Amino acid sequence: MSAPPAGSASPAPARRRRLLPVVLATVLMLVLAGVGLAVVRPGPVGEWLGDDPGAPQAAARPPEPAPVAVLAAADPNAPLPTAAGVRAALGPLVGVPALGDRVNVSVADVATGQPLYGKGEDAGTVPASVTKLVTAVTVLAARGSGYRIPTRAVAGATPGEVVIVGGGDPTLAVDKNGFYPGAARLDDLAGQVKTALGGTKPTKVVVDSTLYSGPVHEPGWDSDIPDGGYGGAVTALMVDGARSDVPQAKKDHENGNHAADRVSQPDLAAGRSFARLLGVPADAVTKGKAPAAGADATAGAPGTELGVVSSLPMVRLVDIMISDSDNLVAEALARQVALARNETASFAGGGKAMDAVVAELGLPADELSLADGSGLSRSNRISPSLLTDVLALAGDGTRPDLAAIFGGLPVAAWSGTLADRFEGPSRAGAGLVRAKTGTLTRVHAIAGLVSTADGRLLSFAVLTDDAPPDGLTAARAALDRISATLTTCGCR
Repeated sequence: MSAPPAGSASPAPARRRRLLPVVLATVLMLVLAGVGLAVVRPGPVGEWLGDDPGAPQAAARPPEPAPVAVLAAADPNAPLPTAAGVRAALGPLVGVPALGDRVNVSVADVATGQPLYGKGEDAGTVPASVTKLVTAVTVLAARGSGYRIPTRAVAGATPGEVVIVGGGDPTLAVDKNGFYPGAARLDDLAGQVKTALGGTKPTKVVVDSTLYSGPVHEPGWDSDIPDGGYGGAVTALMVDGARSDVPQAKKDHENGNHAADRVSQPDLAAGRSFARLLGVPADAVTKGKAPAAGADATAGAPGTELGVVSSLPMVRLVDIMISDSDNLVAEALARQVALARNETASFAGGGKAMDAVVAELGLPADELSLADGSGLSRSNRISPSLLTDVLALAGDGTRPDLAAIFGGLPVAAWSGTLADRFEGPSRAGAGLVRAKTGTLTRVHAIAGLVSTADGRLLSFAVLTDDAPPDGLTAARAALDRISATLTTCGCR
């Protein structure tokens, strides 16, 4: 879908695809309470870890400030902002040069579903990583929050041949030192295989990553994405999100840097790690396809299962995807939507399946066109009003499984991709804005939830795909100020 003109600001869109129950704010308040609503700013790290507060210190420290509550509960009885009030507050901020000439915006009241501000709200816009909100909702709807992705090992065509079959788990680890805490592990799978084979010694490993089809990089990705640290080859078998140096990636991640060197052939790299655990030399690892299981169910017969490990539940994978804006996890989850809807597990199949699930959920699928699940592709188009609809649906209580998207949403000046944002003029939004961000060159986006000065809960989305090419810092500050402004005004 091509992106139509941004259009002009309006007090309220002429149509509304979805009216939500009046009880929504109360329901969403309870949902968010279950995923960290009552967060407070922490005290000394040592006390978190059980250190004795009275232990001798090398130097005296100033007293810790009193904890400050973040994400205070929304008040469903708070006054409703007026369209004119929101327009007066946001209009001057939306038009700043830092955001360019094509800024599309949607703001809605969560309790009633009433639109409060729109500027190009139904226009398809390049969304960058806010795409992950759609990926999250569709995979939870298609797979369920408890679904786990299997990685299997089966007997090969000849004695001693082991086939590892990738099921699309990007968080799979080699051992306990993996990148993603609690992930399924190849050493567990290798132990199952050895037990199942009994006295038969493994001699060869075949890597079956045929579950996925099509290109491993989406054609709409910028040329620096495949090897730039935030993307990589998308294969049905990989370990640690295809990171080549897990210890270094962990250190970088702790310092807020989510980029990492990735291996060029994640499936073969995972197969070689598995072979090492089985005592098979690296040169005995090849790519192929698992044989079909025959009528002979005896242990070791071709195609019989030798072991299986399962990923973290889908709710945790969604958390990881959103909180860290993990692109390879996002692409894996898009393919899970495709598999659940009997589409090919590819970029194209994922986009088609997610579009179908959005329609099944009663949302305007005609305002969505996806080429990938991560938002790295410039071919993606999403309207801001679809994003505010998605956020509302996830919190209206009719689909409790979809509320899992809120657990990973970063909190302004506190966590995830918003940890280092909302400074200076936007500081008022700290702890009161919970949102997903998106960034590509000239593309900047933010979409999420905000509590007004009166305690009214609003959903919002601001997308620009024609910003100045060298204005990253200024564009982010402008987006932060828009959402932070909603926290400081009753907008009446």
